[in-house]
Amino acid sequence: MKSQIERLKKEKNAVILAHYYAPAEVQEAADYVGDSFYLAKIAKQSTADIIVFCGVYFMGESAKLLNPDKKVLMPEITADCPMAHMASEETIDKMRKQYDDLAVVCYINSTAKLKSKSDVCVTSSNAVKIVKALPNKNIFFIPDKNLGRFVAEQVPEKNIILNDGCCPIHAKITAEQLKNEKAKHPAAKILSHPECEADILGLSDYIGSTADIIAYAAKSESDEFIICTEDGVNYKLITDNPNKRFYYPEPHPCCADMKLNTLEAILSVIQAENNEVSVDESIRTGALLPLEKMLELAK
Repeated sequence: MKSQIERLKKEKNAVILAHYYAPAEVQEAADYVGDSFYLAKIAKQSTADIIVFCGVYFMGESAKLLNPDKKVLMPEITADCPMAHMASEETIDKMRKQYDDLAVVCYINSTAKLKSKSDVCVTSSNAVKIVKALPNKNIFFIPDKNLGRFVAEQVPEKNIILNDGCCPIHAKITAEQLKNEKAKHPAAKILSHPECEADILGLSDYIGSTADIIAYAAKSESDEFIICTEDGVNYKLITDNPNKRFYYPEPHPCCADMKLNTLEAILSVIQAENNEVSVDESIRTGALLPLEKMLELAK
């Protein structure tokens, strides 16, 4: 199957992008693997005619916004992120009326429609840097309250208003689960994604994006880690660090939507060129601006 995928990629000038949360065999078959920020940059730079995005729908939308003339295909078009929908246009409008000097900062994990109502996008890799760089005192951070709270702690000089949204996968990790794992592996360092709840971050030795966690584990002198993020990251962690051990709170944090990306689905979508992502022209321009501002401010 991999040889068929490789042949079709060359024939059709296609590139495969995969998020760290995709299944291991998909990451292995991809041309580029990374977190949302890295993949957004790669999509923008791509010279391929077809982008096959192995992630969830908002990621495909972002790739399409940055590449309106390319075909962006999803191996599984129904793969979605609940958090991407956890903010409303009405609340954004209300906040703009309520606060002077307000910037709406939109986590990239959101729909194109929400992006179109925002001033700048961020990822977990660059959120702190970008919020610090904004001239605005008041920040309405959507849709994730946990990442927003983490940013607020790092940028206390700003008035950050939180939205009531979250990643269900990260939010399900409990302090009790983490403490149970730590009891089994007392020497292990706890590395957590800022989408986790506050009590998890309070128990952590390091907090960072998926890419940051991977980099920290590689550089650390420790050889045992408890990882508080989606377990798809394990493929990269063990590939880069074969002599280190990685544990996860039980049950493993697992995004069923991310796991819908399979080799069979990749082969099918390249063959048929279906499952194409489209963005309504009425929101495309508005949604593109905050994405491009993110890429500019994060340089």
